[in-house]
Amino acid sequence: MIEQSLYSTVIADDLKTFTASVFKAIGCNITDAELAADVLIKADMRGIDSHGVARLTGYVRLYENKRINTQPNIRIVREKGSVFTVDGDSGLGLVVAPKTMQIAIDKTDIHGAGFGAVCNSNHFGIAAYHAMMALEKNYIGMAMTNASPLVAPTYSKERMLGTNPICYAIPAKKYPPFILDMATSAAANGKLEIAERQNKPVPEGWLETKNGNVTNDPKDLKDGGHLLPLGSDKDHGSHKGYGLGALVDILSGVLPGANFGPWVPPFVAFLPVLENLPGKGLGHFVGAMDVSGFDDVDVFLDRMDLWIDRFKSATPVNDQQKVLIHGEPEYWTEISRQIKGIPIIDKVSADLITLAEKYKIEHPF
Repeated sequence: MIEQSLYSTVIADDLKTFTASVFKAIGCNITDAELAADVLIKADMRGIDSHGVARLTGYVRLYENKRINTQPNIRIVREKGSVFTVDGDSGLGLVVAPKTMQIAIDKTDIHGAGFGAVCNSNHFGIAAYHAMMALEKNYIGMAMTNASPLVAPTYSKERMLGTNPICYAIPAKKYPPFILDMATSAAANGKLEIAERQNKPVPEGWLETKNGNVTNDPKDLKDGGHLLPLGSDKDHGSHKGYGLGALVDILSGVLPGANFGPWVPPFVAFLPVLENLPGKGLGHFVGAMDVSGFDDVDVFLDRMDLWIDRFKSATPVNDQQKVLIHGEPEYWTEISRQIKGIPIIDKVSADLITLAEKYKIEHPF
């Protein structure tokens, strides 16, 4: 949670207008700027503050270092039936991924399913944004991406994988959709960034030092340490988290010809991109499936409601915490922030004000 003394609130529409203005200032057309802003604001609305406007300065720095093309020629370079590969032309992942997801949805309209792999892209924000696009048609959506190498495989202390998130979005009828949006590491890097800004320790099992020792200090990651796979260590199932991260890396990187493993370009602009890379940019993998190909949509949605009903009524360990459904906390956070506004940490506000002054843009802070 964000401490009250460390933030101010901003109305979502005002924040989106400002964010889109920044993207336009670095060369995006109006459509792409508004789409990129929508992805970031959606993260903040759902309470994923690490992937919202707090990342905006990072995208600008990548642009200034000529690592992002704000006027990309996003195109299909290979396809067969319902599957295809997109070259993002070094565009913003915030733009490349949703456009690819729309192609996957269009193919689902025809074939019953559509799956797109992406190369030559950049950081795409929250995976949930892209997967949830399928819900508008009661399709099941999925999205994943590889990312900057920060995670050491089980038995290693070398950074080989990113936090490599994966998301599935499944519709329901009377309940909010089931949204599984998770990093395949023990914690997302963004959570360490928040802890570092707030000068707080992180739980044991999230990361190790460069020498492989357990640490609670988020600053150790920048000092050469590494994040741990989901499960933290072998005795607690880290090989499973390692396997999930590897799967995302293969589908997002190896399959479409993006970079993978330790060669994925870093999100931070101050780290150099390695030479002699095996692929182009970083990669994503998105897809959609038409529920009607499996059963009547209404029948399925009723069964999803029954599933959710039963899990929500599972006997809790204590009365203070009932069983939650994946996506439920984010759903209620979004409703709350529509009314109360989005909390922005003071340090993030200061960074965004600096951006506004640099590009002579009005800001809401």
